Amino acid sequence: MPSTEERLRKLVDDNLELEGRPQGRPLDSNASLRESGVSSVDFMSFTRLVAQEFGVEFKPEECTEVNTVGKLIARLESRTG
Repeated sequence: MPSTEERLRKLVDDNLELEGRPQGRPLDSNASLRESGVSSVDFMSFTRLVAQEFGVEFKPEECTEVNTVGKLIARLESRTG
């Protein structure tokens, strides 16, 4: 089974364009999706895709708290066990 990072990378590759990151490259755990050129609307849509893919829910305030790829991976792994 693919790791959380691999599943998240596939979602990014399929749905987002990040400034300075070619598709298929590992995600920078310290990178902020918002600072990588992702609009607020795209970020919220992406959050819904992530929630669906991993079977978790995000409260609106969590979207601002989980502001780096590493924090998102950690949050997902803590919820999906």
